[in-house]
Amino acid sequence: MTARIEQAVISGLFSLDGQDVDVDDNVWLLGDDEEVLVIAAPHHADPTLEAVGGRKVTAIVLTHGHDDHVTAAVDLRQATGAPVWLHPADRMLWEMVHTDALPDEALAEGTRFTVAGTTLTALHTPGHSPGSTCLHAPDLAAVFTGDTLFHGGPGATGRSFSDEPTILNSIRSKLLTLHGDTVAHTGHGEDTRISAELGSVH
Repeated sequence: MTARIEQAVISGLFSLDGQDVDVDDNVWLLGDDEEVLVIAAPHHADPTLEAVGGRKVTAIVLTHGHDDHVTAAVDLRQATGAPVWLHPADRMLWEMVHTDALPDEALAEGTRFTVAGTTLTALHTPGHSPGSTCLHAPDLAAVFTGDTLFHGGPGATGRSFSDEPTILNSIRSKLLTLHGDTVAHTGHGEDTRISAELGSVH
C-alpha cells in the first residue's frame, strides 16, 4: 500500500513574549493503514489520536519548539509509545512548555525516517526558530515546512529566537532548490508549491 498524507487541524493559543494569539495548526500524518508518522503536536492530543485511529505511530516529529507545535507531545508519546524528535537548538522553547519531560531524540540535518515504504529526510532550516526543521518526502513530491515557508512567503521572524536573514537563507538554500512541483505542507494554512514561492522570497 502506498503511503498517503492526511491532515488534521487543531485550534488553540500560541504564546510567546507575553502575547497570546489564536491559531489553527496543521498536523500531518504520513503512512498507511498500519503505521503512521505524526508531524507536529499542537494544543491537545485527542484530535491527533482520533486521526491516528488504531495505527502504530512510528515517530512524533516536531518541526520546531514553539508551544503551539509541542504542547501535546508528551501526551501523544504516553498514548502511543512513539519517540518525540526535536532539534536540540529549540530545547529552550520546549522547556518553556515541558519543565519535567524531555524529547527522546535529536532531530538533525539528514535525519531519515521511513514509514509505509516512504522516506523523509530532515532539512535544518533555522530562522523562524534556531532549530526549525523541514521534512522532505521526494517519493510523494512533498515537503513539510512547519513555520518556515507558507503560502505567500516566509514564516514570521518578529519574536524571540527568530531572525529574518537566517530564514531567508534557509528557504533559498534548502527549499527553493527542491523540484518546483513539490507541494509544501505548512504548519498553518493552505498548501503551496515550491514553484509558486520562488518570487515570494527576496
